[in-house]
Amino acid sequence: MLYWLLFEKLQPFFGPFRLFGYVTFRTACALVSALLISLLLGPWMIRKLRELSIGQFIREDGPKSHETKAGTPTMGGLLIIISILVPTLCWANLRNVYVWIAMGSLVGFGAIGFYDDYTKLIKMRNLGLTARQKFLLQVLVAMIIGFVLLLLNAKGSYTTAMNVPFLKSFRPDLLLHSFDGNPWTFPLVFAPFYIFMILVLVGSTNAVNLTDGLDGLAIGLMVIASSAMTAICYLAGHREFATYLELQRVPGSSELTIFCAAMVGASLGFLWYNAHPAEVFMGDVGSLALGGSMGTVAVLIKQELLLPFIGGVYVIELLSVVLQVGSFKLRKKRIFKMAPIHHHFEMLGWKESKVIARFWIVGLVMALFALASLKLR
Repeated sequence: MLYWLLFEKLQPFFGPFRLFGYVTFRTACALVSALLISLLLGPWMIRKLRELSIGQFIREDGPKSHETKAGTPTMGGLLIIISILVPTLCWANLRNVYVWIAMGSLVGFGAIGFYDDYTKLIKMRNLGLTARQKFLLQVLVAMIIGFVLLLLNAKGSYTTAMNVPFLKSFRPDLLLHSFDGNPWTFPLVFAPFYIFMILVLVGSTNAVNLTDGLDGLAIGLMVIASSAMTAICYLAGHREFATYLELQRVPGSSELTIFCAAMVGASLGFLWYNAHPAEVFMGDVGSLALGGSMGTVAVLIKQELLLPFIGGVYVIELLSVVLQVGSFKLRKKRIFKMAPIHHHFEMLGWKESKVIARFWIVGLVMALFALASLKLR
């Protein structure tokens, strides 16, 4: 809105407003705006959550040290969503369809998390939606996003070809061939794309959700991941940089830099209140929204295969749960003392603050590696 007003409408009458036409300047504005909204709105929201008795329920089989966290206000993810949406609406070019897809993903997955958190409050325990219900809703949102992208692909404004880390010219296309109208060929043409979309989006949203078990862990890692994603969005949308790095350029994706910068600012602001000892938890409404939107941005800028490095710790947390469950079902033995893996290190005697700090370090190293891989091609 401010971009439209200040740059498109008022800039012809006041030259200095041309500054708002630069993506880099609006990116900085979005980050600062999101940070300020989160910091200023945080105390009011925490107070309201306490007044409404929206407190955290602790899993019964979790570490005993977490029992003191029971009753801490949750659903603080609403603060994160607001802090991302408002700056994006203000500073992004709202004619850009990618911006709306990213915001739609944020709201869509956030709505699933909100419903899950609300169900937990109704049941008065740490069990909301069933795993199947949550999974089906996540698949539905992923397929809707995939359908929109296929419509853009048909118009020539989106490609289903992917960048592959470390390889310059190998760009596999998820659509094996064009749809010829024959209904029998429909699954063959579109199934690989939809399956891949579900793997990326559902995987990323659940990975962040599983990581959200220690004060500041998930949101601190999101600061790192969204910062890396901000840089990659800018590079993917910039003609010269994309050509130099031999990236699959996505025209218009530079506007996603503003959305990602808002994620950075909102995450930093929320970390102020979520740092150990946490005053508020993000809940599923925050973790699902952040994970889903991060996966969506990766799909939009054609960096789906780089996402596991950008959010490396999230992937490790997800894999630890998969391995733990698979091992117990097949062998009746556990690999870790407790999953996700951050609880395993707690059970080994690590202090919560030490687990958080070391996981942040690992996340930062993996994000830097992801950025470095753009040149190692």
